[in-house]
Amino acid sequence: MSTSARSRTVRIGPDGLHARSREELVLDVLFDGRRIWSLWLHRDGEGDDSVDGGGGTFVAWPKGMKRFLDGSARVSVVVHETGEVLYDEEHRFGDGEGRVEVVDRDGNPLATDKTGRLVKTFENRSAAHVAPLLDAVEEVLDALRRAGIDAFLAYGTLLGAVREGRLIGHDSDADLGYVSDHTEPVDVMRESFRLQARLAEMGYVTQRYSGAAFKVVVTEADGSARGLDVFGGFLRDGHLHLMGEIRAPFERSWIFPLGTATLEGRELPVPADPDRLLVATYGPSWRTPDPAYKFETPATTYRRLNGWFRGIRPQRPLWDGFYARTPEPASWEPSDLARAAFAAHGTGATYVDLGCGHGVDVAWLASQGATVWGLDHVPKAFAATAAAQPDDSTAHFAALNLHELRSVLSTGALLAREPGPKVLLGRHLVDAVDRPGRRNLYRLCDMLLRDGGEVWLEFVCRRGRDRLARRLRVKARQPDKIADELTAAGATVTAREVLLASTPVGGKAAEVPSRICRMVATWR
Repeated sequence: MSTSARSRTVRIGPDGLHARSREELVLDVLFDGRRIWSLWLHRDGEGDDSVDGGGGTFVAWPKGMKRFLDGSARVSVVVHETGEVLYDEEHRFGDGEGRVEVVDRDGNPLATDKTGRLVKTFENRSAAHVAPLLDAVEEVLDALRRAGIDAFLAYGTLLGAVREGRLIGHDSDADLGYVSDHTEPVDVMRESFRLQARLAEMGYVTQRYSGAAFKVVVTEADGSARGLDVFGGFLRDGHLHLMGEIRAPFERSWIFPLGTATLEGRELPVPADPDRLLVATYGPSWRTPDPAYKFETPATTYRRLNGWFRGIRPQRPLWDGFYARTPEPASWEPSDLARAAFAAHGTGATYVDLGCGHGVDVAWLASQGATVWGLDHVPKAFAATAAAQPDDSTAHFAALNLHELRSVLSTGALLAREPGPKVLLGRHLVDAVDRPGRRNLYRLCDMLLRDGGEVWLEFVCRRGRDRLARRLRVKARQPDKIADELTAAGATVTAREVLLASTPVGGKAAEVPSRICRMVATWR
């Protein structure tokens, strides 16, 4: 261990990095001479008294790294800005006999990017590897230009071009931005969708992030996929709004007419005053390299961009990942909530399963002869069940995003036309969405239950040792709080009870199961 400065001590453990330093440090962690992870010691860590002398900081290994930590490696911890080596020793993780290799299934080296994900960063890619990405940058810029849009390098790609003339080593994608002539968000969105369609016609594979940003998927020379992000922006009320992270006072002359900068030997367009945009993006210290930089978007900017453009994205990665790991339900037996609601209303009501997941309750209710709708934020969750329904099935499925008011209002208008009373089922829904999502849920209930019917809710109200909340990706909610929210939204709570979680568990977990609250409410 090196203790080159009395105030700095570093120790590597199986759980993470333990260090003591009076000042904040940006550190690079290298395995066998290759950067694997970068961090801010104080920002990313927590108090730790296990370091000699106390007053230390502990930073856990990134989650994605833990599966690789079995074997030996020469571990070095280096101050990024100065190159000072604080630790440089052979270290053995677990019981593995070989060398620790942080690589993907094809053997490509991985390292953390600015989001903490393990990805194929540019520092481990050759010029031949990234040439197709740079070709795509030029082609997409030209396509946007022919579509009437003068786009430019943005975010990390602009930073690399202006500061170093090359792609930033710890970055993992390329970014383009443009400033629309429109000033209304809806027009900016329409334009973005038009641009995406133009690129799709050219043969590019695209994926949409939000109403004003999408990704072009580029295949590198070895077959690896790389993202080329296209962020829309516009000027309004003296501010530049650029999708991603930016809302800042800005003048049009700081963008246009576009200038150029050299990136990997290619002359590419940049804003007229790139310093202004880089300060708005990274702050005045943008010239100092920081592989552990994290965007700290002001809450006001985040809410504004969410409301305008990101309604389709909140919590989507969480549930996409959840259903990717659990493509099949644990059981095809209907829930107790669905059985109880059907026992109370039979086939005389239309059922709407909000957050239906795999659609197990939807399929069961349809098999009982009821008309039923299954709604979920992630359509692939119920895709297999929907496809398996017979042609004459009374089960219907549709997407619903409780974090997007447009989705709530359009879906509510559609289902309000269904004749007769409706019974809404929300199993582990109010404990899965935040307050804005619950407000939209109550608004949807108001739309659908004005002519009669009920909403039946079940949610975790007390955690037990069974880890039910963690497995379901939900948070325990206080019944009094949910009841107060319902009442404030115009509902009348007609029934409420607390039940033991029925999830089978064993050992000590069975001694303290989670508690589930079942609540029924009406709107009049």
